[in-house]
Amino acid sequence: MDRADTFTADVERIRDELADALDEELEIALEEERLDRAAGRAAKAGFDRNTYFRELLRLQRELVRLQDWVQHSGLKLVVLFEGRDSAGKGGAIKRITQRLNPRVCRVVALPAPTTRERTQWYFQRYVSHLPAAGEMVLFDRSWYNRAGVERVMGFCTEDEVEEFFRTVPDFERMLMRSGIILLKYWFSITDEEQEFRFHMRINDPLKQWKLSPMDLESRLRWEDYTRAKEAMLERTHSAEAPWWIVEADDKKRARLNCIAHLLAQVPYQDVEKPPVTLPSRVRHADYTRHPVPRELYVPDIYGAS
Repeated sequence: MDRADTFTADVERIRDELADALDEELEIALEEERLDRAAGRAAKAGFDRNTYFRELLRLQRELVRLQDWVQHSGLKLVVLFEGRDSAGKGGAIKRITQRLNPRVCRVVALPAPTTRERTQWYFQRYVSHLPAAGEMVLFDRSWYNRAGVERVMGFCTEDEVEEFFRTVPDFERMLMRSGIILLKYWFSITDEEQEFRFHMRINDPLKQWKLSPMDLESRLRWEDYTRAKEAMLERTHSAEAPWWIVEADDKKRARLNCIAHLLAQVPYQDVEKPPVTLPSRVRHADYTRHPVPRELYVPDIYGAS
């Protein structure tokens, strides 16, 4: 193979590698379009796929810059994602973390409290997940469970809810005094949009696992959840720790708007990095590679014919 052929082959390999890095997002987008078509719902006009991908990748590059700055500067960032079931919190979190280092940026999605945890100070189970210097933590639901699902479903008393409302401003001020940057997002969807998304989960075997008995119960208690949300926003929004509402009926716009807003809340700069040079592989004359038994290989079902 001459130099020109080698160059062409290398370009093709680079192109394939870059395309493979984008496949996950493309697969997710195609799946969402498939579900829309199956439901007889056309894609929303005015926001084509190319624009979405272009902006998402641009914002994800900025998230990598933010991550580098957080790590370099020893910042501690906490982002809370709240909203009704199927509001799109998980999808937004997935796009935020997609290109980031999981050792720097991690997601916390706690299960229902254990019997022991229910006897602890309410915030205790969350404190252990807070970031150290140079870390970002995204809470997929948070201590605001008490003001939402726990209150609506009767998992706590009204006295416990009132104590939460009295305590949470002091708790959050304490976090911020310790150097934590705190951001709180509420993903807002309409009654009609949630109904549509629930029907899609019911009828799609790939998404049925997302639909829990609690989700079904939440449909019956839509107005109770609305009253709980209104009380939560009224009692826990402050200048120091404000709530930010993300209009989420359009998932793609919601993701981009949320990421762009998050980036605007944390001043960050480029981190100067030393150039990286790949060292040559060291070869030893006395080393011989031993063959691996064929029975250890995974069957090549999808190999070239």
